Amino acid sequence: MTAIANPIIAESYLHPRAFVGGEPSRDEDTSRHFKIRAADDHGQRSSTNILIKRRYEWRGYQNVALPTEQAGHRITLCATEEDEVIGTITVGLDGADGLYAEDAFCSEVQALRKNGIRICEFTKLAMGATAGSKHVLASLFHVAYTIAHRIRGFDMLLMEVNPRHVAYYRRMLGCQILGAERLNRRVSAPAVLLSLDLNYTREQIRRLGGRPEQAACEKSLYPFAFSEPEEAGIIDRLNRSVWPGKPS
Repeated sequence: MTAIANPIIAESYLHPRAFVGGEPSRDEDTSRHFKIRAADDHGQRSSTNILIKRRYEWRGYQNVALPTEQAGHRITLCATEEDEVIGTITVGLDGADGLYAEDAFCSEVQALRKNGIRICEFTKLAMGATAGSKHVLASLFHVAYTIAHRIRGFDMLLMEVNPRHVAYYRRMLGCQILGAERLNRRVSAPAVLLSLDLNYTREQIRRLGGRPEQAACEKSLYPFAFSEPEEAGIIDRLNRSVWPGKPS
């Protein structure tokens, strides 16, 4: 099955001075740009898998790899610059197969379902050492959020993160702690379960998306997200494409 018809979902430029509150001058090189697409074909999936394994093994995590093919409930995205994969994230949609987070945080996940909350999870986040920009991370997150919330209507995001990264995601995305530290058996490492109300994310993107100059006073990833018109273009491309998990 072809995911998102393989082509580009979104692309953006990496301006040299965009992250210190200034606009690039005419003489500055703004040719660096990255593209976000589904890691669907064999080459992209293989390159994405190499990045995941390299970054996770470097941190001492074990047995981290993508399945051979995209699945309808798990959509892996990759950011590429000149055909090099520089970042990736996987969107996991709750359904018959459940969520990875249930292994360590079963009671928390089941409680959300019982309360009628539609939950999803983001997993296998990896950024290349030379990616060099919060913009890439924010853009990947924004596309993943668009699939989960704007297209599929999920209410809440769950993420299992290493305890030392909890403060970062609370500050940069507005996550809340849902489950205390436990062992994530998939990677043989401790994890804390974070939650994020995707309606909150929607409001932050509406308020700050596409305004990197606000990063000097707004200490979050949201100024590096896409603007509302750019998000509308992403939604249009997703709605016109064929991809696993898309509503019929």
